[in-house]
Amino acid sequence: MTGTGEAVLFWVAGPLMILGGLGLVFARRAIYAALCMALVMILLGIVYIAQGAEFLGLVHVFVYTGAVMMLFLFVVMMIGVDASESMVDTIAGHRWLSLLVVALLGGVLISTISGVTFAQAPPISQMNAEGNVTGLAFLIFGRYLWVFQLTAALLITAALAAMVLANRERLLPKPTQREWSERRIRENRFVAGLPAPGVYARHNAVDTPALLPDGTPSELSVSRVLRARQQLQTPEQFSEPEGEITSEIEEGSAR
Repeated sequence: MTGTGEAVLFWVAGPLMILGGLGLVFARRAIYAALCMALVMILLGIVYIAQGAEFLGLVHVFVYTGAVMMLFLFVVMMIGVDASESMVDTIAGHRWLSLLVVALLGGVLISTISGVTFAQAPPISQMNAEGNVTGLAFLIFGRYLWVFQLTAALLITAALAAMVLANRERLLPKPTQREWSERRIRENRFVAGLPAPGVYARHNAVDTPALLPDGTPSELSVSRVLRARQQLQTPEQFSEPEGEITSEIEEGSAR
């Protein structure tokens, strides 16, 4: 029987996990999606611990929240995020084939759930009679060994796919620094090089655009990836506080 504390914990953690799952799906930035996934995994681990599955709960927190989330961020950093990428489907019939596969998988899932019969589960003390780790190992490497191996193959395939997507073959040799300088001089464009981020911007950081002689920010000084992610710092955030401090000092000296 579920106690009152476990029921309260579930009804508190359950809606938060649903909100975290929705945030994972609809988040526009990869870091927000990863944080939402971490929230779901931490709350799910807490629910497991409350149900007596201490090992499974700790594994959820350490493995999924730590390793898997870092793996997702690492893959996103390798591939890159750019809002200017084309969203045109270049494979004919790809969308309709995907919808057909989704419909088939949905039908299989609905038929499987409709045929499930719920029996009286044994108490936690009986399932963990030999220890939580032993019981979990019996399920993973015994009854559900085939499903566990399929999951491992899926993760390996995903890792190989990420490596293939991150690998970009270069058709031409990489230009040297001398060739870049000769090209700039020949085209008479950016002869002195592109402006570095943070120059005259009161803040030396790669996400702070440099200021031109007239005081306007230079978009060429920051990475296009940061512009696509809308992760730029405006120089006004640093110049306005300094102006307020200067005005306060002038007012104090006038008194």
